[in-house]
Amino acid sequence: MLARLFVTHRTWEDWFGMALGVLIGLSPWLADYGLADHAVGRAAAWNAVLVGLLVFFIAELEYVVLRRWEESCQLLLGLWLVISPYMFGYFEAGALRFWHSTLGGLLILLAALELWQDWTRSDKDMLDNSRLFGG
Repeated sequence: MLARLFVTHRTWEDWFGMALGVLIGLSPWLADYGLADHAVGRAAAWNAVLVGLLVFFIAELEYVVLRRWEESCQLLLGLWLVISPYMFGYFEAGALRFWHSTLGGLLILLAALELWQDWTRSDKDMLDNSRLFGG
């Protein structure tokens, strides 16, 4: 049973990716970070919203048509989210840094799992299993 987790791409992974996208986009407000108080807060909010939207739409696209580049993009977005507090200067904001580190880490783990599952599959196999074409 556990071995199947690492072999077969499941739809819950795509739904989890979409949920992560929503949480990432809402994270500045969930962390109660003073967004309007300063330019750093606005930059952190815009960054979170943009990354959240990208993660959501990539996961949604992955639900329809399974491609390897989607997981690679999720992995890069997860890495970006983890380093964002240091790039934008809100690393002292404990709650928001925690949210972004945690959500970014979960996104990295999800992308790594999906890449592992698709590692040996050919592009044709991935296309055959896409829901857009009835797979």
